[in-house]
Amino acid sequence: MPKIEDFLTSKEEEEIVEAIRIAECDTSGEIRVHIEQKCDTDVYEHALEVFHVLKMDNTIQRNGVLIYVAVDNKTFVIFGDQGINNIVGADFWNSTRDKIATQFKTGNFKQGIVDGITEAGKVLSKHFPWHHHDKDELDNAISKG
Repeated sequence: MPKIEDFLTSKEEEEIVEAIRIAECDTSGEIRVHIEQKCDTDVYEHALEVFHVLKMDNTIQRNGVLIYVAVDNKTFVIFGDQGINNIVGADFWNSTRDKIATQFKTGNFKQGIVDGITEAGKVLSKHFPWHHHDKDELDNAISKG
């Protein structure tokens, strides 16, 4: 697998950030992407730790979604806060996961992340629509560890 610096180009990172911005135009939900070279522990548990470190559990409606990618492990996790999990069913996470996995299998990492963001944004907009008073609570930039 590529090194974390080579996983996505600068242009691809910009496209991902733009996809987050666009997805969040229709929802009060917050979407973040975090990429690490490798994960030496349980990937799900580590994604939960990253979720907390990024303060994604501090949103007003508890509606943050993290897409965590461990490059060397060739794996990713989609983690949603309790506000989302209390409303959406398992199909939400399965459809989002499948959108990402389909692209990842062919090496289209940027497109997989964008597809996952778009899918998550669509579902979030149904359950957490954007209102005039909403503000962007979390940074849209890709974080790396």
